[in-house]
Amino acid sequence: MATIVVDPITRIEGHLRIEAEVADGAITQAWSSATMWRGIETILEGRDPRDAWYFTQRICGVCTTVHALASVRTVENALDIVPPPNAQRIRNLIALSQFVQDHVVHFYHLHALDWVDIVSALDADPQATAELAGSISDYPRSSVGVFRQVKNRLAAFVEGGQLGPFAGGYWGHPAYKLPPEANLMAVSHYLDALEFQRDYIRIHALLGGKNPHPQTYLVGGMATPIDPDSQAAINAGLLAELRKLLKRGLAFVQQAYIPDLLAVASFYKDWASIGRGLGNYMSFGEFPTGTNNPAKEPDTMYLPRGVILGGDLSQVHPLDPTRIAEYVTHSWYSYSSGDATPLAPFNGETVPNFTGPQPPYEFLDTDSKYSWLKAPRYDDTAMEVGPLARMLVAFASGHTRVQEIVGYVLDTLGVGPEVLFSTLGRTAARGVETLLLAERSLEELDQLIANISTGDYRTHNGERWDPKTWPDAAQGFGMHEAPRGSLSHWITIKDKRIEHYQIVVPSTWNGSPRDAKGNPGAYEAALVGTPVAIETQPLEILRTIHSFDPCMACAAHLIDTDGNPLVEVRVS
Repeated sequence: MATIVVDPITRIEGHLRIEAEVADGAITQAWSSATMWRGIETILEGRDPRDAWYFTQRICGVCTTVHALASVRTVENALDIVPPPNAQRIRNLIALSQFVQDHVVHFYHLHALDWVDIVSALDADPQATAELAGSISDYPRSSVGVFRQVKNRLAAFVEGGQLGPFAGGYWGHPAYKLPPEANLMAVSHYLDALEFQRDYIRIHALLGGKNPHPQTYLVGGMATPIDPDSQAAINAGLLAELRKLLKRGLAFVQQAYIPDLLAVASFYKDWASIGRGLGNYMSFGEFPTGTNNPAKEPDTMYLPRGVILGGDLSQVHPLDPTRIAEYVTHSWYSYSSGDATPLAPFNGETVPNFTGPQPPYEFLDTDSKYSWLKAPRYDDTAMEVGPLARMLVAFASGHTRVQEIVGYVLDTLGVGPEVLFSTLGRTAARGVETLLLAERSLEELDQLIANISTGDYRTHNGERWDPKTWPDAAQGFGMHEAPRGSLSHWITIKDKRIEHYQIVVPSTWNGSPRDAKGNPGAYEAALVGTPVAIETQPLEILRTIHSFDPCMACAAHLIDTDGNPLVEVRVS
């Protein structure tokens, strides 16, 4: 039996370490460890609750807006504030564009290289590549000239020894299955996606002032004004620009992302039986269609809320946020009541207690504490969150459009719904969700325009902006389905100040260590049974971990100021 250490996992946000035992060519046990400490929660104590969103979106350089949204919802929930309809629509548009941009970046720039062999593309025939691309999509950049230009550009990189982000890949690994022409097509679209994501995210600049870290959130609404007669507000010209960007985004998803996803997946159907993981899925629901706080009216949301247990799609269980609690049994923290008892976020504690080895070290002591992530559990059960969880909950809840897109994907690949519980299913679900939400974004824009057309220009409810209107003490929580999964912020306000703040993020759910009962987190469970063809090149571990799209910066809430990460794979 060999133990493989991958530290850090690359092409993710933040630092993640995986240790895995391999026997007879497959993983038998795995451990997930975040190697950085979280600190934002303690920084917030004593501050004005209205400022919390501004600090929390600094948790991460990628997931900025998701923490801002969860935070304003948290304070609004505590103080019973209802933002006006225009603010809900603007927030939804920012969130929807975050989903589409983030998922495109993940598929092409973070995950595709697990399936696409860059070097193999040098053997492709541009004419045959154009014929292949034309057979699966009407994407306009599929000419012989485009593919020849990309091939020549790639050859120049290789010959010059300047592979840049492609350096260090496991090129030529036997687990790569795409023919050269499919690899060249994917490389070409990888480069196109760089241009697309840069252009598309201008939506955040138009509605949020800038990206990353939009500046227009407010407790009670948005600071984005609506005035048809002002050049510095939402007007007819800005709405037309938004529509143009949203349509361009939908076209890229329809013509490039979905056809590429299906083309790549058709060569890797064996991964439909690998990486199942926990089988338990949770979604908070997202995109309120009404005007009230979604925490109080979850049934009004476009994506439904619920829990699926044991992979049973015949029943979606209702979700009760009060059943969320976090263990620190195997986390580098200590609880005043003992580390074997989980604490609900309202009573959560963030007290570091590092007992791990001092670097350099060979292995973690996985029988003891081994991660800076806590272990959140719902009703004492480990959950997977993210696109697969959302699409499964929506599918099982009877969401018509989700069922249509999932049916199209399954029919095209010639497989049944059982393949959804896998690494491949996780990747496919993200594509399904991207198409769904790219379509939804145009509907949201129409609703915003329709409300403005009634003469309602309000974007902020300031009835309880003044702290004098607040109670002496209040508690609240804000739930948001971020691209990577279920995110929740929890606040206790006392004497107009933050007394207590806790954040439970998607990558904490998925990347958690074992709990007091020895139950693994989602990464750890999904890796068991994963084949490993070459132990010194564990490409298969990357495939399953990347299918979750980890964001350890969110989960750990702090960057490494030393800047000395180890980049190595060690095998014993």
